[in-house]
Amino acid sequence: MQVPAAGAARTRWYAEHAWLGGPAPAAGVLIEAEAGRFTAVTAGVAPPPGVPRLAGVTLPGLADTHSHAFHRALRGRTHDDRGSFWTWRDRMYAVAGRLDPDSYLALARAVYAEAALAGVTCVGEFHYLHHDPQGRRYAEPNVMSDALAQAAADAGVRLTLLDTCYLTAGVDGAPLTGVQRRFGDTDAAAWAQRAQAWSPTGDHVRVGAAVHSVRAVPAAELPVVAGAAAQRGAPLHVHLSEQPAENAACLARYGRTPTALLADAGVLGPDTTAVHATHLTDADVTLLAGARAGVCLCPTTERDLADGIGPAGPLSAAGVALSVGSDSHAVVNLFEEAWAVETHERLRTGRRGHFSPGELISMATGAGHAALGWADAGRIAVGARADLVTVRRDSVRTAGADPAGLVFAATAADVTDVVVDGRPVVADGRHLHVDVPAELAAAIRAVTTG
Repeated sequence: MQVPAAGAARTRWYAEHAWLGGPAPAAGVLIEAEAGRFTAVTAGVAPPPGVPRLAGVTLPGLADTHSHAFHRALRGRTHDDRGSFWTWRDRMYAVAGRLDPDSYLALARAVYAEAALAGVTCVGEFHYLHHDPQGRRYAEPNVMSDALAQAAADAGVRLTLLDTCYLTAGVDGAPLTGVQRRFGDTDAAAWAQRAQAWSPTGDHVRVGAAVHSVRAVPAAELPVVAGAAAQRGAPLHVHLSEQPAENAACLARYGRTPTALLADAGVLGPDTTAVHATHLTDADVTLLAGARAGVCLCPTTERDLADGIGPAGPLSAAGVALSVGSDSHAVVNLFEEAWAVETHERLRTGRRGHFSPGELISMATGAGHAALGWADAGRIAVGARADLVTVRRDSVRTAGADPAGLVFAATAADVTDVVVDGRPVVADGRHLHVDVPAELAAAIRAVTTG
């Protein structure tokens, strides 16, 4: 595997404005890095001669906490009838059935490069496409994981691969059939054996674990997944209460909500991130807060699939750390994901002003990196990983905007420069290594036609 080395030489940038924490960006910031880490950050200085200038507002690297790379092939292809989450899922399965290691590498490389163009420096890939179309293990059981790791290296971003346990077709324990057989190991012990055998090459990848959902992992198997993640010191993610039907089925079978079931099985803890958490009871919120678990919200996907609006305000008030993800990649724009946390809460409550711009930026940067096991990233500070994302202030969207309110004005199209571990990946709005539109078109065509 060819993995680009982190920037080793001493590098300096001068940011017109840089978000260093606090309520607003600082002006005139000289940023220095060496060996992929920030070594000095000095605000309020004049631009030194010969130092590259970052025009606009420079942020820490963004973290896409929840990604399903292959779902990108569905963008613009599932809106020809009303449908539902469940009919959308059938379309998703059709794409899943066509992927092999080579086509998955091509698609994920293009998707991760698109994410880099949008300012993403780290992706959390919720990965359950493990086996061949008949559900048999490949000769190399983790070859699909290898493809994703290589894709991230090629795109110039870091990756947390959340190897996902997926065993049953529903809360009733129905066996996997059709394309779902690609997702499943025999039981949680077999999943753990396969997942723990994978050791990625390159320091751009970390390994995590995931429970797909209470639909896909029976209650008796949940402690095995949690134990395997804890043994490896890995972050543990889980889809939680995305749909009311999931809650109803769980209550019918177990007499408990999905959150209570996970709590009883030992799944919830400080290293756990619940994804979506859209349909929670007050008691569920209390359980998540008590376990010090985090929640990843994916507003654009939750809108696209008509999932609903999650309780971001109550979760935050209870002390639950919030992060954001692009999930199905219906949109790759973490600025929109972040400000939608605020605007969805406005719709839910009929009030404005729930989260400050700084809090929203933290969700998309430091909180996301922490949820993915990269606590040393997501902030512009000495010792942190040297990730930078610069957003222009002179586009038709951002012209005239206060730098402190940029999160409510900018989109992914306003990102001009991206540095990952001290290494330039995007410059002047162009990916330095990948022809993103061409590769996306070719990769999607390969898995949707013929």
